Amino acid sequence: MGIKNLTDRIYYLPHEAEVDRPMLAYLKGSRFSLAIDAGYSAKHIDDFYDQLKGAGLKKPDFTVITHWHYDHTFGMSRIHGASIAHEKTNLFLKEQQEKALEPSYINRLKKEDLYFEREYHGETKLHIVLSDIQFRKELLLDLGGMTAKIYHTEAPHSEDTVCVYVPEEKVLFLGDATSEDFFNNGYMDKSKLRKLVHMIQATDCIYCVLSHAEPLRKEDLLSYLNGLSES
Repeated sequence: MGIKNLTDRIYYLPHEAEVDRPMLAYLKGSRFSLAIDAGYSAKHIDDFYDQLKGAGLKKPDFTVITHWHYDHTFGMSRIHGASIAHEKTNLFLKEQQEKALEPSYINRLKKEDLYFEREYHGETKLHIVLSDIQFRKELLLDLGGMTAKIYHTEAPHSEDTVCVYVPEEKVLFLGDATSEDFFNNGYMDKSKLRKLVHMIQATDCIYCVLSHAEPLRKEDLLSYLNGLSES
């Protein structure tokens, strides 16, 4: 599975359903490059960087995290450059660090999640790190010719949900924001979902990018989400 272009300056490595690896994206500015999410593992990041090299792209200067779940953060120790996350993401990752001090924790995750077992088969340790940079509301990065607006938003999937909007390319990255909360018995908070829908509606974008799907046109995603919020 190779890296793909969404626009001339936005690339992504598609999600891998067989191990539930999320999509990893790459924004190519004239001054800096930004990756979106830090992958499931060090192996995931290595694969991503191999794909970038093959496409003639340098390793990212920054990597922003969309939320704390392990398939998006447990590769952070392997990334190049500086990592960026919401302050709540670091609080959740700190809890994960403490749990990982117990040698049995990785085995517990393997038993609870078939995909985790596939990604970490043969591994006996977890190396969990916090971000280098944290923020509370939003950050604006001038990458050179393109802007990354990084902001916290309310969403049903996780308390620390972060979106990345690139106005010049009219692309909105949503991570897993539209999904139910798998760490709360799969609960879907319809009120939070409606607030998220309103945010997407108000955003001037053509494409919406979710972490475990191919990029969608804004109207297609909204059609699906409106049906979901009303059911």
